[in-house]
Amino acid sequence: MKKRFAGILAVLVIAVMLALPASAMQGYAPDFEPTAEGAYIVNLDTNIVVYQKDSEKQLTAASLTKMMTMLLMLKSYQDQLDTITVEMPRAIDDILYGTGASLADIRPGETVSLRNLLYGMELPSGNEAAYIVAFYMGGTVDNFVAMMNAEAKALGCTGTVFTDPCGLDTGNVTTARDAYLILRALIQYDAFVEAAGTASYQMPANTQHEAPYTILSTNKMLTQGTTYYRAYNQGGKTGSLSEGWQNFASWHTQNGETYISILLHSSADPNVDPRPALTETGSLMDWVFKTFTIQSALDTTRPITERPIRYSTDTDTIMLYPADDMMTLLPADGGAALTEQTFSLPEYLTAPIQQGDVVGTVTLSINGEKLGTVDLIAGSTVSRNQVLYTLTKVGEFFSGTYFKVVVILTMIVVAVYAFVWVCAILIEGNRGPKRRK
Repeated sequence: MKKRFAGILAVLVIAVMLALPASAMQGYAPDFEPTAEGAYIVNLDTNIVVYQKDSEKQLTAASLTKMMTMLLMLKSYQDQLDTITVEMPRAIDDILYGTGASLADIRPGETVSLRNLLYGMELPSGNEAAYIVAFYMGGTVDNFVAMMNAEAKALGCTGTVFTDPCGLDTGNVTTARDAYLILRALIQYDAFVEAAGTASYQMPANTQHEAPYTILSTNKMLTQGTTYYRAYNQGGKTGSLSEGWQNFASWHTQNGETYISILLHSSADPNVDPRPALTETGSLMDWVFKTFTIQSALDTTRPITERPIRYSTDTDTIMLYPADDMMTLLPADGGAALTEQTFSLPEYLTAPIQQGDVVGTVTLSINGEKLGTVDLIAGSTVSRNQVLYTLTKVGEFFSGTYFKVVVILTMIVVAVYAFVWVCAILIEGNRGPKRRK
């Protein structure tokens, strides 16, 4: 299946998919302190972290656990969601009985498609739907949990442990950064993107449902008329095990810019705000979209620096231009002027040089964190003066170390020869003519 967000995520090549994003915006913070114990917000177009808070802290995953269950199902059956149907075992009803767990109202003995299980897990956070997938794919819950943990490790998660397929057990733990990695992998699948962006869904009639019934999403950022609603929210997964705190993993697009945001254990008085993670996500993303924007960090029409040039009588210096404008995430207020430039260039250039020749690079960073590197090219063609070049090379030869070594060695040889010659004369002189008796 082709990916719906291929354009949005074009800059995320396979090598980057497992890499930890750069935290280039550490010097910028919202004007309020979120209650979330762990947070991680990343711009997907540039892989730049714009906000984080204890992103490596292990916290209870709750129903964010279902993201991994959905990911494993889609990896294996993304093209068979409507052709494969699964019956709910009665054992699942026994597991969930009396737990007060959220359900998608799938009943023992009913047969449902994998697509309906996807909607059942995503919208009302149906725990029975997650268990149905676990039994179908793993044979046993333990086998499926082992698959979940193996996939987490393969994604680069370092603080995630799963103990069941739905998140009811408090042993399911993750970090904000790990949840980001899982959701980033999950939004590559069209079926999930569609389900996660749906506020309500009609489940079909079944053996124990005489008529279709509607399930609603717990992500109220999709629901117009609520205080949580944001037009930029594309979808997400909520999770909570007790009143007072909530998790929310979501993604958002506005003006062509896309972010993943993870908030773990946001808290509030449930009588005042029963969905604190959604409230804080809205506030944080309002700040993010206001504070940052993707723009040109460089101007290809203006020289960025210059260098002296040798062996030419046309000019003493040559102007250098960036080869690319480097579209990247920058603070909306200040933009490119806030970047730091580090040049990788020789002290001087030598003619001949053709306009457009790559002669070095410039690296841009913010707060010491690298944004990217761009080639520097010559802004004009500079020809070589052959006479000047020859004279310079001759002068360099006579002033060079090699010539000096040759001269010194020659002088030593001459001195040794002279010494030997003088010694020979003196010895011959001392002998003199032989006297006759």
